[in-house]
Amino acid sequence: MSLRTTGRLDWDKLRVFHAVADAGSFTRASETLNLSQSAVSRQISALEESLGVSLFHRHARGLILTEQGDLLYKTVHDVFAKLNNVETLLTETKENAEGLLRVTTTVAFGSVWLTSRLKEFIRAYPGIEVMLRLDDRELDLAMREADVALRFNEPRQPDLIQRHLGSLRGSIYASPEYLKERGTPNSIEELQQHDLVTFGEGVSPVATINWLPDLLLKKGISPHVSLRVNNIYGIYRAVQAGIGVGTLPEYFMQEGRGITRILPEVSGPPLDFYFVYPEELRQSARVSVFRDFLVKEIAKAKLQIAGIDPKTDPVTGT
Repeated sequence: MSLRTTGRLDWDKLRVFHAVADAGSFTRASETLNLSQSAVSRQISALEESLGVSLFHRHARGLILTEQGDLLYKTVHDVFAKLNNVETLLTETKENAEGLLRVTTTVAFGSVWLTSRLKEFIRAYPGIEVMLRLDDRELDLAMREADVALRFNEPRQPDLIQRHLGSLRGSIYASPEYLKERGTPNSIEELQQHDLVTFGEGVSPVATINWLPDLLLKKGISPHVSLRVNNIYGIYRAVQAGIGVGTLPEYFMQEGRGITRILPEVSGPPLDFYFVYPEELRQSARVSVFRDFLVKEIAKAKLQIAGIDPKTDPVTGT
């Protein structure tokens, strides 16, 4: 079936077709469209006649899309979704930002840092529905798997807009119970007597996640790894449980419960942090207000890590 002859594709008929495909029957579609069942049936028949193909298999229990109908449905569904998105972009402002905002970031950052701060954003913008997708894989924003991403590796796709939000460093942690049992190391060399929890096989959202065992090897120290976990949040839970010593990003200084920072003079390499979104969402008020919210929250968090009350800071305070 060729869809190049646009004269055959009447938008009203396509709207009816889309509703029928969603509903699976003329009866339910007629209720959705507020049209008679016969009018809906006539529109579908006219569309099939103009295209010269059958779009539905008619059964006693309802309608099933043919192969050609499925192709048309996927195309129409995508077009309607994009039209709705464009309409939102044209009409929304920061004051009335609304609609679905799909946010993706790593499991650890989303679980530990971001979710605890989203309440303020949701209260400030009740018209925005936030969908949070936590995944250590980099979802494809160009294919609209998400609208915006918070990433710890510099984006490689040239068609994405990126905002550098700052840099993080890793620190070394252990649980109070572990330190009570095994003692607190006072130097890197003393870690030779301790168990380590490190990143294992899998997709790492951070290129330098295993910087501590690498550092030990450079010093001629053979690290004793008691557990490998393929997820930063899993490393946190293992350290919290007293399995061993592990490294975690600096936001765990505030948010990590049941862990203690050790060897504070030792830190990992800087880790750049980016806010990323596709070019087509450049004018989106939803994206803009969420980006501004993150910039403010990250600034507040850095002040708190430095021991400064954000309320007394002229930039972030009130």
